[in-house]
Amino acid sequence: MTHRILVIDDEKNIRDLIKYNLEQEGFEVLVAEDGEKGLDQLTSEVDLIILDLMLPGIDGLEVCRKIKKNDLLAQIPIIMLTARGEEVDKVVGLEIGADDYMVKPFSPRELLARIRAVLRRIDIPPKNTSAEKNRLTGGDLTINLKSHEVKVGGEKINLTPKEFDLLRLLVANKNNVFSRESLLEKVWDYSYGGTTRTVDVHIRRLRSKIGEQKIETVRGVGYKFVVVE
Repeated sequence: MTHRILVIDDEKNIRDLIKYNLEQEGFEVLVAEDGEKGLDQLTSEVDLIILDLMLPGIDGLEVCRKIKKNDLLAQIPIIMLTARGEEVDKVVGLEIGADDYMVKPFSPRELLARIRAVLRRIDIPPKNTSAEKNRLTGGDLTINLKSHEVKVGGEKINLTPKEFDLLRLLVANKNNVFSRESLLEKVWDYSYGGTTRTVDVHIRRLRSKIGEQKIETVRGVGYKFVVVE
């Protein structure tokens, strides 16, 4: 299966570098030099977006907001690129709905690894096709593994791919505590020293969507999913 990736970056050398390396690996690549042109090219047939934060006109954060507010496009994973080193920029992007980030300058090899990790999670089909095996429950929360649909109290909740993967892991292992490092490795597939701040941001976003009490913080250890009576 050929994946289609949209690269939105105002630096031509960066666009060309990413496009060349991705096409060498068999990806179909679309490019845009600013946010408006990127949004114009974006359809539900795009499998992943590589988005620079520092864009002319509409900046990357606003592009991300627009994408996540569109029901047809909200599930497309986003990897942010930024030349900024400030933690606040990364956190804001993650809170808006981006799945990952990389700081320029970056290694094309590492970017490819991040892309493959995201796409691998999207492509994995459920192992069992029975309705019961494709469903996880925790109190009033239900996860349909086949349709990637999450409901709380019967109401559908929109999650990003990373939020879905994180919630699925926690619910499948109710009351089991995961360290931040363990979650980073299992959900983000990071074999290098990624920042655990990414985990905290996604946990905060999940709590705001499914309810604060469902994910408990175990001080000094990590997080666990609990069934609220």
